[in-house]
Amino acid sequence: MRGYAFRRQHPVGPFITDFACIMAKLIVEIDGGTHGEQDERDYDKRRTLYLEKQGWTVIRFVNEDIYAGLPDVLDTIDRYLPE
Repeated sequence: MRGYAFRRQHPVGPFITDFACIMAKLIVEIDGGTHGEQDERDYDKRRTLYLEKQGWTVIRFVNEDIYAGLPDVLDTIDRYLPE
């Protein structure tokens, strides 16, 4: 994506991220159905706060976003990448 490389299943501290762009310090998380439960949402929030404190930007999508609108997802990710 515009020369930016993403790593799949990249470790950051105690967590494994879905996709990480080291150069842009951008993490893309894809949330499945289990992320709708309150305890999972709380865990995701704590995890995101940790990652942000490490200097990362975290953006999240749900599976349905990917299936129904991949071009929109890619456009959103592109907006987070530096020029």
